[in-house]
Amino acid sequence: MAVVDDALYVDGHRVPAPATARSGEPERGTMAWIGLLRPTDDELATMATRYDLHPLAVEDAGKGHQRAKLERYGQTLFVVLRPAWYHDDDESVEFGEVHLFVGPSFVVTVRHAARPDLTAVRARLEADPELLRLGSEAVLAAVMDEIVDSYAPVVTGLQGDIDEIEDDLFDGEVDPASSKRIYQLLSEVIGVQRAIGPLPEMLDALLRGAAKYGTDEEIQNQLRNVLDHAIRVTERADTFRTLLENALTLHSTLVMQEQNDAMRELAAASLAQGEESRSLTQASMDQSEEVKKISSWAAILFAPTLVASVYGMNFERIPELGWAWGYPFALVLMVVLGVCLWAVFKRRRWL
Repeated sequence: MAVVDDALYVDGHRVPAPATARSGEPERGTMAWIGLLRPTDDELATMATRYDLHPLAVEDAGKGHQRAKLERYGQTLFVVLRPAWYHDDDESVEFGEVHLFVGPSFVVTVRHAARPDLTAVRARLEADPELLRLGSEAVLAAVMDEIVDSYAPVVTGLQGDIDEIEDDLFDGEVDPASSKRIYQLLSEVIGVQRAIGPLPEMLDALLRGAAKYGTDEEIQNQLRNVLDHAIRVTERADTFRTLLENALTLHSTLVMQEQNDAMRELAAASLAQGEESRSLTQASMDQSEEVKKISSWAAILFAPTLVASVYGMNFERIPELGWAWGYPFALVLMVVLGVCLWAVFKRRRWL
């Protein structure tokens, strides 16, 4: 059923709602409070006909997804409020929506979700007939007070989340997932600002029109109290947004600093590797030069050894064995071959 509660109050006391009260305006001195949950278009049309509600306000109430606002259509106020709840399990904020039609002798509340449950508000008002006797404006003040008070746990939860972010940042921990969490918190804080931001202006408007519409002094005091709480939440939300924007800037700075440090370490490692490569190259070149020198001298020494080995063969017929200049010739040949090889290797810079 869309109509979750339909009560009639006479002099601040709840009485059974007679059939006549459901078909027309309540009698003088009475007030009706009808609570609607996910109403159909026909049910909204019925309320509009019964209490002469403005079609534009009824259309907004039927569609939902409205910003917080206060509009007056003749003697009827149309109020949109955006309550919020904090979920500890996933550290997220959920927003709701409540529409109120407040007339001289009736209040119609429209909800599109099970929360918020206004049963506790109704019970508190019924427990205070003197306050309820003040009429529909007492209901409006009580509902606004309940919804503004619902932001206290939200503010506390967001404060805890922001403290965790700040602790991580000041501890020097740069977690890439932190930026996503900061964006999420910033989005939730902006949602709180949009939900409660219009409330101070709405409450100011109600207080400014109090004298014109004969609002009781007690109701005005309650509205001032709600205004004070709304301003506190608004200021906290503004502070949270500033903190999160600064935290996002700090996180970006830390990420850039960490990247710069990593680049410097990489550059230093690359330089060290380059120095090591150059050292290895130089050592290889030095070793190559030594090999060249050793090979050159080995070749130079090999030439006289070759000549000596030829003439040292034990063959009977070697032409130069009987030659008188054979020995000097062999010595000269050894020297000439050695000098020639030395000159060749010197030219090639092997020596």
